Amino acid sequence: MYRDNYIHALRTEIVEMVEEHLTPAAIKYGYSQTPLETNIKWRPMVLVIGNYSSGKSSLINEFLGAEIQDTGQAPTDDSFTVLTYDDSVSEKQGIQVIEQRDGKALLNDPEYPFSNLRKHGQRFSSHFQLKKINSPFLKDLAIIDTPGMLDSITERDRGYNYQEVIGDLAQKAGLVLVLFDAHKAGTVREAYKSIRETLTANTFEDRIIFVLNRIDECSSFNDLLRVYGTLCWNLSQITGRKDIPMIRMTYSSSIKSAVRKINDNTDYLPLLENQREDLRQAILQTPMRRLDHLASYVEVHGERLCHYIESILAYRQKSGKYRMQKLFTGFLSGMLGGSLAAFLLMLLAGGMDLTILLSVAGGVGTLIFILWTISIQPRLELKYHNILAEDIDSLTTVDDQTRKDSWAAIRDLVNSHVLKNKKHFSVYELKKDLFEVRSAYNEDSKEIREALSELSIMSDQDFEQWEKDRLAHEEYQKEKQEMSSAEIMRNSLKHMY
Repeated sequence: MYRDNYIHALRTEIVEMVEEHLTPAAIKYGYSQTPLETNIKWRPMVLVIGNYSSGKSSLINEFLGAEIQDTGQAPTDDSFTVLTYDDSVSEKQGIQVIEQRDGKALLNDPEYPFSNLRKHGQRFSSHFQLKKINSPFLKDLAIIDTPGMLDSITERDRGYNYQEVIGDLAQKAGLVLVLFDAHKAGTVREAYKSIRETLTANTFEDRIIFVLNRIDECSSFNDLLRVYGTLCWNLSQITGRKDIPMIRMTYSSSIKSAVRKINDNTDYLPLLENQREDLRQAILQTPMRRLDHLASYVEVHGERLCHYIESILAYRQKSGKYRMQKLFTGFLSGMLGGSLAAFLLMLLAGGMDLTILLSVAGGVGTLIFILWTISIQPRLELKYHNILAEDIDSLTTVDDQTRKDSWAAIRDLVNSHVLKNKKHFSVYELKKDLFEVRSAYNEDSKEIREALSELSIMSDQDFEQWEKDRLAHEEYQKEKQEMSSAEIMRNSLKHMY
């Protein structure tokens, strides 16, 4: 219990770090439209995706211990369903759905981290829901079941961008399960894009688990090997990796498939039974890995945010330097024009008073400079702006792979800022914010990693002592507040009398 309290306190502290040090700059400069802590302030989540009829809902139902999600051979549910815990009804009364909420209410409830999904529109919100279930499996995590991926369906058919939704949910998830079944070991179009592009851009490779499900429907062990080999080949081509990613092979021991009733060559199944349990344990370990994920979240977004502000700063510096150069050119043109006008006037009307000549030169020079600033200067700046927009990579340096990955993640954001953002931040303001964000990010990352190192070696006695210190500190703060209130009351009475 003390250990859980310590971990919870550490999680809360990390969320507060992000809220205080990263979010303000992220919102200010358009790095994110929603607070960065939105993705990490709720419980750990497991995202389950896969081809239709790959057994996603059956797998979830088996882990929950009840028939919560609809199942079937054909696509039975086209909704994104968040499954979370509710203990208001004892599990002894049967595992069941205690409460169900529709997408519109869920997307607008600040208790849940889904407000940024509102951008996907009303069609998506009508295919988004939450179920509260009294299953102990969900006590420390939440599961997101998704519509099955298809080959011919398009964004127009769904009414929302499926890949963007998957990407947003993958960013929030601590674990992503990608399911295939023995009948479709090949990858359909949506699955190909999800694995090749969406997941790669929005989560880490170590958070993705590939699952070959329903292997009991293979007619023989040789058939299973053929299916497994096909999937390995397809994944190697999609991921572009030389090594084959680990694939867990599972089936439901509680469901007697129609194929298995016909086939008797399934003596190999008990040998693979443990992988179902391995998958279960991997899901249950998600909350334990949450702290490492939070640390990575701070490091990744801290690095990217700094890189993003650096790029905007480089854009402002280049634009400012170019503007000053052209203004100086306009000033020189004005001086030259004024001098030329005075010289011509002196030739035409010799012996003219010097004061008049200087006034004419100044007037002509000022007029030329004004015309330059209101006519020529904006056109030159716009042309230079377009040059920078076309050569956006010139705004940064990528010395190593980390910088390359960071730039790949923020390049479109920087390009959008350069093309569309009309708010001009000063160079001083950008430098100041960059320094503050970088300092806080470096310090926070160090503190988080040190805390995680200490956590790994802390004993039960250490956790117990920490709990005592925490309670003592809370009591001290309470007494201090009460004393302050009493002092305020005494001062008020003194003024009254």
